[in-house]
Amino acid sequence: MLTEVLERMAAERGGVIGVEPGLVVSPDESWTPASELLRAPHHLLGRLVDETAARWNAPRHVGAALFWKTYAYWHTMPMALGWALDGRIPIMRLADTYFRVSDAGVTIAASRVSWASGAGAIGGALAESQEPLVRAISAMAKVGERTLWGSTAEAFAHPLTLLAPADYMELLREIGRPVDGLIEPTGDGYFRRTCCLWITLPDAEPCGSCCVLRPPRRP
Repeated sequence: MLTEVLERMAAERGGVIGVEPGLVVSPDESWTPASELLRAPHHLLGRLVDETAARWNAPRHVGAALFWKTYAYWHTMPMALGWALDGRIPIMRLADTYFRVSDAGVTIAASRVSWASGAGAIGGALAESQEPLVRAISAMAKVGERTLWGSTAEAFAHPLTLLAPADYMELLREIGRPVDGLIEPTGDGYFRRTCCLWITLPDAEPCGSCCVLRPPRRP
């Protein structure tokens, strides 16, 4: 079921999608192990952040936030959809995860995927595969971890609003920290409680979920 949704999404986007619809690949030289992003002194991670910053004429910390927004979305979305569609959650362990630069920013896949169920499995996957990257990016580019985790939180809310409607707030609560409390529902949509920093770019319009658009709370 998940593969069918991802294949349909890829077809609708002309193949521009940041995750392999089948999730699993036999990586060749065009794929880089995600674990390489954590290899000190983080030359590869720094280069990707700098390339993102240059693409948008942005300061380095903004480039870092935007790179993570892309990476986190495509790594998180299959787990969100799996939870919503049939409860089968694909887990891509860091040691098995690969990426390559693509028209989607990055495309992610794994040499093997395990299947789990429940929000606890998702929380464990975030701790194992995303938390080390969040810490590395935050330290390298001086961007707050809460800002970065906000993009992961939105990567649950967005597909569960548009692709497979489900109670993303329940899921975020069940996962708990560090993603719980970073999204606020409103009407048919939601607002972030942290900014992805896109709005800081010259002449940029705020994202529809941007925290700057949140109406002020009544006392």
